Parts: sequence; C-alpha cells; structure tokens
Amino acid sequence: MTAWDVLHVAGVAGVAVVIAAGGRYVAGRARQPAVIGEITAGLLAGPAVIWLAGNDVFHTVFPAHVQSALGVVAKLGLALFLVGVAHELRLRHRFTSPALGWMTAGALLPALVAGALLAGWVLLAGDPLVRGTASAPAFVLMTAVSLSITAVPVLARILDDRGMTGTRIGQLALTAAIVIDAISWLLLTVAVGLTSGRVDGFVRTALVLAVGTVAAWSMRSLARTAAASRVSGRWPVVAAIVIGGVAVGLAAGAEHFGMTAIFGAVLAGFAVPTGKEWEKPVAAVTAVGRHAVPVFFVATGITVFTTAFAATPVALVALAVVLGVAGKVAGGYAGARLGGLSTWDSMRAAALVNTRGLTELIVLQIGYSTGVLTAPMFLALVVMALVTTATTGPALLVLDRAELRRRPPVQAHQENRDGVL
Repeated sequence: MTAWDVLHVAGVAGVAVVIAAGGRYVAGRARQPAVIGEITAGLLAGPAVIWLAGNDVFHTVFPAHVQSALGVVAKLGLALFLVGVAHELRLRHRFTSPALGWMTAGALLPALVAGALLAGWVLLAGDPLVRGTASAPAFVLMTAVSLSITAVPVLARILDDRGMTGTRIGQLALTAAIVIDAISWLLLTVAVGLTSGRVDGFVRTALVLAVGTVAAWSMRSLARTAAASRVSGRWPVVAAIVIGGVAVGLAAGAEHFGMTAIFGAVLAGFAVPTGKEWEKPVAAVTAVGRHAVPVFFVATGITVFTTAFAATPVALVALAVVLGVAGKVAGGYAGARLGGLSTWDSMRAAALVNTRGLTELIVLQIGYSTGVLTAPMFLALVVMALVTTATTGPALLVLDRAELRRRPPVQAHQENRDGVL
C-alpha cells in the first residue's frame, strides 16, 4: 500500500470512530446500551453513503483495496477486544443453586429448537440467495446457535446500570448466560467444521481447536509462574504488548488453518491468568480493541449491508425476530419457574437472557465469513439481535411497573417513595 492508501484507511477508521460516538450518544439519549448505538450506526454507514451519494461516490470513498485493509484493521481490533471479553468470563462468580441447571436448559434448548425451525423454513422455501451453498447440517446448526446466544458483556452492563449485579436473579441470569455461551461456542465449532459437508473438514477444525487449546493452556501455565507475574506487575505495558501479540498470532493462525480469527483471540483471553497483576495489561489490550471495534461494525456494514437489503425477504426478518424472542423468553421463563423463581422474577430472568448484542454479531460474522450464512440471512439475524437487545431494558421497566401496580397500595406507595422505581 502507498502512503496515501495508509492515510485513506486511517481516515476511514477515524470516521468510523466518530460514527460510533454518535451512535453511543443516540443510544444514551434513548436509554439503550451503548453497544446498540455503535452497532446500528456502524452497520448503516455504508448503505447511508450509497443512499445519499450513490454507488460512484461510495466506490470512490471505499475502493476495494481500502475495504480489504479496513477489514484487516477490524479483525485486529476485534481480536484485542475479545481478549478482555474472554478473560472477563473467567472472572465472573458462579451461581451454585440447582436453579442454574433449569435456567440454562430453559434459555438454551428452546432457542436451539427455534433456530432449527427458522433454518427449516429457509430450506423449505428454497431461495438460493437466502439458503446459500453450505451443507444442510452446518446451516441448521449455525442458525440454531445464532438464536441461542445471550451476550454476556451487554447483559453485565445492563445489570450494572440497573443495580442488579448482586441480586439473586442477576447472578442467575448472568451465570446461565456464561454457560450458554460456552456451549454455543462449542456448537459453533462443530458448525464450522461441517461447512464443507465432509468428515475431513470437521476433523481438521477439531484438530485446529485442540492444538489451539493446548497452546493456550501451555501459555497460561507459563504466565502463572512467579517470574511472569512479577513482570506483569512491574511492567504492565510490556505484558500488554505480549498479550496483544499472542492474541494476534493465535487469531492469524486460526484463520490460516481454515477457522475464524475470533477463535484464536478467545483462546488468548482464556490463557491469561486471573491474578491482580494481570488486570492492568488485559485492560490496556481491551481498551485498544474497544476503540477499534467500531471499525469492525463499519467494515461489516460495507461488505454485507450494501448488498443484503434488497435481497432479504421481510418475512425472513419477521420470523427471525419472532422465533428469536419466543425461544429465549418462553424457555427462559419456564426454566426459571422450574428452578423455583417467582412469576415476576421468572419474567425478568426471561427478559435478561433474551439480551444479545456484540457476542451475537461476532457469531454471525463467523457464520458469514465461513460461507454458512448468506448476506440476507446475516441481515435478518442482525435485526433480530438488535431488536432483542433493545427491548431488554424497556421490558424490565414494564415488568417493574406492572408488579408495583399489583402490590397492596400501602406497600407500593412506600416502595415508590423509597425510590425502588
């Protein structure tokens, strides 16, 4: 690339950061999680340029080589960000009540069935633009996994904003989400392995995952030594550079051997120990990645949304939203009730596990980049993710007010005066 190309890519990346900031502001005014604004603004950036200025201007601003370079920047930023996400999953406390098993099963199994139903509808419809060329098992499993995700980072932020992190229902929903996402990532690996429809493709994927897991475990054992801990505590910048380099290396290696770079980045996050001396390096790596994540949204919007709008049936989008909500809400409510929660708390738990967001978008990007999901299918599932995440906060507010109205007048008046709502 020439110096001008580098400046061009840097300029586009800078604009992406500004767009994300605008999205965060709008989301904040609407009392929505910041990630909703970032995702929506980023994904709509490319289509907005085409709509306002036309295809000629779009291809002048985003020529093919700039789009390619922007994609590399987006992957690097996402890899660094995922180090913190994966590391945070290991830090979360565990909920030991038997209710966890019911809650996890309720929020996972019906959602998987709902995803399989959506995939079955697409297969029966037979539209090649929506169906794509992936093997049927890979397509069904990928769609099922896409509807089963609960975004742990966004859910944690919602719980913190509402002061529910330390509550029983908050702990239960968050821990169930952690278990669900761990299972979903394993199923996602299987779906990627089945992409080719051949046994050797699945074996190769399983082998790459096994080698990566062993490498991550070995690095974690090395990082837990006294010498490594001292280096991280005394020179956190050096430790952050090493962690970032390992994440990028594992991400590049995973992609080279036919998997998505995201798997390598997640393994790097799991490889970092949980001691206090590692908190600053991980936070530094995650901060760099967080500032680059908006580039990922814009790059995704440019490569997918600019071609997917016209080819996406409205019925597909509507069905994806309905099944996405039904699987999580109905299943989450049933699981919470079977786990011993009250009716109102069960409804709150169901609303919480319906939260998706960045994690869902990452999973969908894996499906799209590996060829399992087509652009129209990707778009429909992104809309589902945005709708379900955006409705979590309002749903909790409605439930709080509805429960308050059903309580005895004296108790309701006292709680309202004490600032419960």
